[in-house]
Amino acid sequence: MRAVIAEDSVLLRVGLTKVLELGGFQVAAEAGDAEGLLAAVAEHRPDLALIDVRMPPGFTDEGVRAAMEIRRRWPGTPVVLLSQYVEERYAADLLSANTSGVGYLLKQRVADVAEFVTAVRRVADGGTALDPQVVAQLLLRRDSDPLARLTPREREVLGLMAEGRSNAGIAQALVVSESAVAKHINSIFAKLDLPVVDADHRRVLAVLRFLGASRT
Repeated sequence: MRAVIAEDSVLLRVGLTKVLELGGFQVAAEAGDAEGLLAAVAEHRPDLALIDVRMPPGFTDEGVRAAMEIRRRWPGTPVVLLSQYVEERYAADLLSANTSGVGYLLKQRVADVAEFVTAVRRVADGGTALDPQVVAQLLLRRDSDPLARLTPREREVLGLMAEGRSNAGIAQALVVSESAVAKHINSIFAKLDLPVVDADHRRVLAVLRFLGASRT
């Protein structure tokens, strides 16, 4: 898989390159700002774009806007946003525009190479990856209906779904059977009044409801 990295810090950019290469990625290009990122994606059409949220010139949300522009110009390009701090609205903005092949991780996750590569590869394969700290913060803030209907265990399951974990991954994290996880997920679907459609789509809708992101 070929990747493009956008990060203004040269030191972190070098580190990200090494980590991705250890994970089996080929880094096709590096950029220090949003303009360079868009040019690199246009040239290389990568399998993954790893993007810093805050980049020159304003160091606000340039990376988020660039990620959404990438998804507009080249639909289906997997993107992972990297942030120094938990800024949950960026995850919601990105997921509200598209629900597959997206990730939002804190930069501190890079230190755990195996975990970081697993999350990034999940996004490259079309899944989602939300940082556990982002999910934890969202759980604290989403106390209104319909999420208030969920039991504590169901909220745990939904939180792990939001991180992008499969049923098997959730079962392993909670030390329960996959059948128990499936029952919890079906209960979540029912309590969130989600339409009866394919299971993968309902998982995405559940996560979007959890994030408070709008969907047309």
